[in-house]
Amino acid sequence: MFFNSKKYAEEAEKNHQHDLQEEPSMFNMISLGLLATFAPTRIFLKLHKKHIENKATIENSQLEQVPIIYFHGFRGGDYTTNVLVHRALHDKGSKKFLKVTVDLLRNFKLEGTWTNDKNPIIQVAFRQRIVGIYGIDYYLSFVLPFLAQKYGFKKYIAVAHSLACPCIIRTEMKHYFSKSFPHLVKCALIAGPFDGLTYLGDIPNVNVLNENGRPSMMNPHYLYLLFNRRKFNPNISVLNIYGNVLDNTNTDKFISVVSAKSIRYILAPKAHFYQEVEIRGKNDAEHSWMHDNPFVIDIVDKFLELKK
Repeated sequence: MFFNSKKYAEEAEKNHQHDLQEEPSMFNMISLGLLATFAPTRIFLKLHKKHIENKATIENSQLEQVPIIYFHGFRGGDYTTNVLVHRALHDKGSKKFLKVTVDLLRNFKLEGTWTNDKNPIIQVAFRQRIVGIYGIDYYLSFVLPFLAQKYGFKKYIAVAHSLACPCIIRTEMKHYFSKSFPHLVKCALIAGPFDGLTYLGDIPNVNVLNENGRPSMMNPHYLYLLFNRRKFNPNISVLNIYGNVLDNTNTDKFISVVSAKSIRYILAPKAHFYQEVEIRGKNDAEHSWMHDNPFVIDIVDKFLELKK
């Protein structure tokens, strides 16, 4: 089972109908993604004058609001989190949410409604979606403060799928000392690759966890999280959901169980609350199905206290 990027793309996008007028070209996604990956080249992205297309409405509130923000990962899109968002709205008893579409040139498109309740829902979609960890890190570095300043919140709850999971944790650690940057209070992590993808830094059934949960092999991204674990706020609650399709690889087809579980060693001793859930089965635990799995969504919404 070698990592097959074409197969991953097909699986990740099997429920997505492309709008060719909205989708950036492959050249655009790859070239801007590469510029965003390396800190010295990000200056070329910042030279572009940003544009904000604001079609959203705001409901005034006197509450201290903590939004629930949904993030997708590599090659994902709004379709990745659509089912999660709409089930959350159902459980919340509302039909209104804010959709934020953003590109690496810091252009924003805002649609929908910032609601007046305690936990407004925000769905974030990255236009240049073929980006790795450093690219998503860059997105988060300007998306989160932009939203916090515009809508006046200081804390947020994250629901993340796939590669967005380690980026949410990395971002929290990077901005630990910043008083102006919004900070996590809860995060639900779905199918997160914390210590490599299968055959991209992680070979199924080779890496193992010791009795304390420490992986025997660690990639650079995992080491970053490990070395910065003291910067993870102990008031944060964490839910980590991962999949095992029960074949001989012990993976969700793309992320190994060891890679997904490895974050426990870093966060569990620090977090206010840490829980992990393994989803099993050929049909239930596949990587690109996890975010639409009703059982997974029920667990997430109970964690978010949207569902009793």
